[in-house]
Amino acid sequence: MDIHNHARWLKDFTISRQWYPYPPFVRLAFMSEELGELAQAVRTHEIGRDHPHEQKLSEDEQLSHIREELADVLDNLLIMADKYGFTADDLMQTSEAKLTKRFGEH
Repeated sequence: MDIHNHARWLKDFTISRQWYPYPPFVRLAFMSEELGELAQAVRTHEIGRDHPHEQKLSEDEQLSHIREELADVLDNLLIMADKYGFTADDLMQTSEAKLTKRFGEH
């Protein structure tokens, strides 16, 4: 799978669901919600959760949950970037340029 194809598919999907028009502040709230869910999934995997009403998850289930939440965060990030006219390539190039400038070549 290619990130650019996914970003296009995701934009079309969110437009069809009428979610795309939400402004960046709302998207940021959605992303924060997904980050919280990711934090809970990572906590469960790394140190556990001692909640009597929650069923214990297997290692595979925990990792599947982490992957799902990472995907949700990525999707929100891709939509947010698109709202500002940035592509995944733009973000990756900016990241590499910033880190190289700050720390030198790797």
